[in-house]
Amino acid sequence: MQNSQQGKNNQIKELLAEMEEYAYFNHVPIIKKPAAMILSDITLSLQPQNVLEIGTAIGYSTLLLASNSKPDTRIITLEIDEERARTADIFISKSPYRDNIKIITGDAASILDKVGKNFDLVFIDAAKGQYVKYLKLVQPLLNSRGIIAADNVLFRGYVESAEKPPRRYKTIVRRLREYIRLINDETQFVSKIYYEGDGLAVSQKQI
Repeated sequence: MQNSQQGKNNQIKELLAEMEEYAYFNHVPIIKKPAAMILSDITLSLQPQNVLEIGTAIGYSTLLLASNSKPDTRIITLEIDEERARTADIFISKSPYRDNIKIITGDAASILDKVGKNFDLVFIDAAKGQYVKYLKLVQPLLNSRGIIAADNVLFRGYVESAEKPPRRYKTIVRRLREYIRLINDETQFVSKIYYEGDGLAVSQKQI
């Protein structure tokens, strides 16, 4: 049994390294190493049964979530870009977790009401300007004491900076500030922002 798990770990390690190389050469944004380590630790501690991911990209964080969860954990991951979803499917099909993961292609805001409920962990890493909308849509899908983790909430330092962001980022920054305000509502969540990477917000639902 131990040898089998070690074999899985080695397979995932090699696959993630392959995906990191692909992401680098193809300019695909994936979760930064420091935030990836935090997400992995949170997942390992929580041991969620049902996971929802918004923003698959090439499936890198999807496999991080799978490899730190229970062997039978179910993961649903949403990706708006069809080409990236196909690439993710290729990578995930090489993994020992391929039967645990379902990729759904489409706009998350339009399909979240069709993915089911009772999620223990939701990971958001998609369009930053939509984080407030995603938060409101996933709250009813999340179990009590479930966790929402959202990457890049500090957005290159602009979110907490006193200086005005560049015009092209104004809407994103304003909406991320609103996201942070909402997760700091202690009647709804207990939240912590990790400053590693580009800011990873981890919020535990209280009701």
